Amino acid sequence: MRVLAFASQKGGSGKTTLSGHIAVQAERAGAGPVVLIDIDPQGSLSDWWNEREAETPAFAHTTVSRLMTDLEDLRAKGFKLAVIDTPPAITVAIQSVVAVADLVVVPTRPSPHDLRAAGATVDLVERAGKPLVFVVNAATPRAKITFEAAIALSQHGTVAPVTLHHRTDFAASMIDGRTVMEVDPNGKSAGEIETLWTYLSDRLEKNFRRTVFAPRVPLAAAGGQRAGGFGRKAAFGE
Repeated sequence: MRVLAFASQKGGSGKTTLSGHIAVQAERAGAGPVVLIDIDPQGSLSDWWNEREAETPAFAHTTVSRLMTDLEDLRAKGFKLAVIDTPPAITVAIQSVVAVADLVVVPTRPSPHDLRAAGATVDLVERAGKPLVFVVNAATPRAKITFEAAIALSQHGTVAPVTLHHRTDFAASMIDGRTVMEVDPNGKSAGEIETLWTYLSDRLEKNFRRTVFAPRVPLAAAGGQRAGGFGRKAAFGE
């Protein structure tokens, strides 16, 4: 199972929206089963998932202290991808998520304040020795600052080759548990998410191939069986 984490010190960067969209797109692209995990105490991703009518992706209820054990349980259940949303602050929670992630995605709006705020997240990911990808999010089409933001971010890490632009359909789709791909499959926003997932999927597989022969550190044994099961929509760890 691959673990994809969305992290940013800056609130409003789009972590929750992108977490939900990428998880849905991964399922649509045949990379599932996918499970969502919400570490943010605000629970916005959990609220969005509860509004969904679609059966996928699944959702796992966990805590920072149980995260490693629960990921092993989810792997044993057959999940192929875990997508984790994190709180907008450098906390123990983010450190724990980064430690288990195969790839960390840092959404960043093209503004000076957001670019400055990205530094703390980059430092954390680099200390953990994890691969990082910036995603320029909520950009204004053809704006000079969008291009300048990508240049600035490239000095500190890899920038995804697709920019996500500011459109109301992203926010509107999150109201009722859907995504832009489900609201308007042929729209520009849907195309951007599809392209982004293709890129992130490729990065995940390349990272996996680089580390597949590396020694693995055994994770802590699970502390007993937990109730859980598959319903119309699967939620685990409650």
